[in-house]
Amino acid sequence: MNDLQTKKILKDYRRYLRLQRNMSVNTIEAYRNDVDKLVLFLTTIGKTLPEATLEDLQAFAANLHDVGIGARSVCRILSGVRSLYSFLVIDGYIENDPTELLESPVVGEHLPEFLTPQEVDLLEDSIDLSKPEGHRNRAIIEVLFSCGLRVSELVNLKWSQVFADEHFLRIMGKGSKERLVPISDRALHEIGNYMPWRNSLKIKNGEEDYVFLNRRGAHLTRVMVLIMLKRQAVEAGIKKTISPHTLRHSFATALLEGGADLRVIQALLGHESIGTTEIYTHLSMQTLREEVLLHHPRNARKN
Repeated sequence: MNDLQTKKILKDYRRYLRLQRNMSVNTIEAYRNDVDKLVLFLTTIGKTLPEATLEDLQAFAANLHDVGIGARSVCRILSGVRSLYSFLVIDGYIENDPTELLESPVVGEHLPEFLTPQEVDLLEDSIDLSKPEGHRNRAIIEVLFSCGLRVSELVNLKWSQVFADEHFLRIMGKGSKERLVPISDRALHEIGNYMPWRNSLKIKNGEEDYVFLNRRGAHLTRVMVLIMLKRQAVEAGIKKTISPHTLRHSFATALLEGGADLRVIQALLGHESIGTTEIYTHLSMQTLREEVLLHHPRNARKN
């Protein structure tokens, strides 16, 4: 197979991810980058994508480890490789899928970082409201924590998706799947406080419907939100390593500890599988264990 044929496979695969798998642009790019790593490796051993055997793919996985890529990242890359070979079978490039027996490295269970409601309050209270973006940043934190949105969903949130009177947002999540998410009075209040500054901006053409804007009147990027949160965590004296996703984890953890059903949390987060949501049961049990160790009289006496 020559380079032109490889390019055709990758082009067809990209179309498959977009049309058949309904993946977002960011996810497609991540899968494509992972496949590029495989193509480069196979080129060094004189193989093409359809010619690769299980042994070749095992060697590829071992090479990823050898160059210092962590187990979790290797698992993600191999997930993209499995997706590619599933496509190659479907499209008739190969008859048998060599990834069927391809094992991923064992990854230790990772419990995501989360903030307590009190820590979220500290984060919000640390914001200097005299600064132009102060009320906007406070509204961003409250919406992330109150609604459990992904950062991509937040920066793309539009007024046409906000139903303030009914207290819900219409969110377009991963795979263009729509879900309804309740929004609290407090979050709506913070958005209202942000509006005078927003209304003073010279908004760029085509950006008018976006809720959260920067000083130049354009909608925010995910990186802007990440930088703001990390800076605010320092201001609040919070030692945890946080990101926008931390507030999403905090939303789910607070719901579970408040007694919410796991299926409800799954629907609110937009998780396709309940297995993804079950991580929060581990978080909750971890919190319960820490509380027992801290407050039970037997443990207190030992301490």
